[in-house]
Amino acid sequence: MKNAKGPFGRTAPVALITGGSRGIGYGIAEQLADAGFDLAINGVRPEEAVRDALNGLKDRGSDVIYCQGDIASTSAREDMLQEIKAHFGRLNVLVNNAGVAPKERRDILEATEESFQYVLSTNLQGAYFLTQAAANWMIAQRAAQADFWGCIINVSSVSATVASVNRGEYCVAKAGLSMATQLFATRLGEYDIPVYEVRPGIIKTDMTAGVTAKYDALIDSGLCVQKRWGLPNDVGRAVTALAKGDFPYSTGQVILVDGGLTIPRL
Repeated sequence: MKNAKGPFGRTAPVALITGGSRGIGYGIAEQLADAGFDLAINGVRPEEAVRDALNGLKDRGSDVIYCQGDIASTSAREDMLQEIKAHFGRLNVLVNNAGVAPKERRDILEATEESFQYVLSTNLQGAYFLTQAAANWMIAQRAAQADFWGCIINVSSVSATVASVNRGEYCVAKAGLSMATQLFATRLGEYDIPVYEVRPGIIKTDMTAGVTAKYDALIDSGLCVQKRWGLPNDVGRAVTALAKGDFPYSTGQVILVDGGLTIPRL
């Protein structure tokens, strides 16, 4: 363990970010590193494939480990928490960011059970049970350390409330994650461990690269109040404010990072 940076005392807080080696997850990791967090980055790619990303975070001053594994797997979730315990001995923040899109977009009248199971096993089931395990560890840490600070942040999507009939499984998963936020916030209230939802809109990542032209046109025509794509660092800044404890009395709340996309307008 290393000495802390920033306002947290001697020991840097530790954040686990699922899907943290690229896209929104990496934008979150960059912001947390700059704020003084040490990082456990989860992803499914081999470590060699993400080495440059990890080194970029280390260059910002963080102690960084890579926890390879699919969060849809029970054993992989257990292994990553054991790796964090072995290396850091603590976990302050869980960021449930990992997510997959349907391999093929299909109308809900034609979509398959296989696609539904594939999306929900990562985007909802994996996050739900990783939260359960991390929450129990945080409860134990709080019992052992009176001034322990911990929180859980679920990165969902405007698709939690905005219907897209050609990717219904994705929308259902994100809506479920939104309810999971409220459930865990309610259950963990007695331990003063807040749970939040950050709900991004259209963010420029590799996941949205294939629909760039579509959303360029929609944004230009007024889809968002702020006429630009969101960036991973936009989401990262919101997550970091929550992780630092800047909103300690707002458990269960949704932070929208969507450029005003979901504002009802005439």
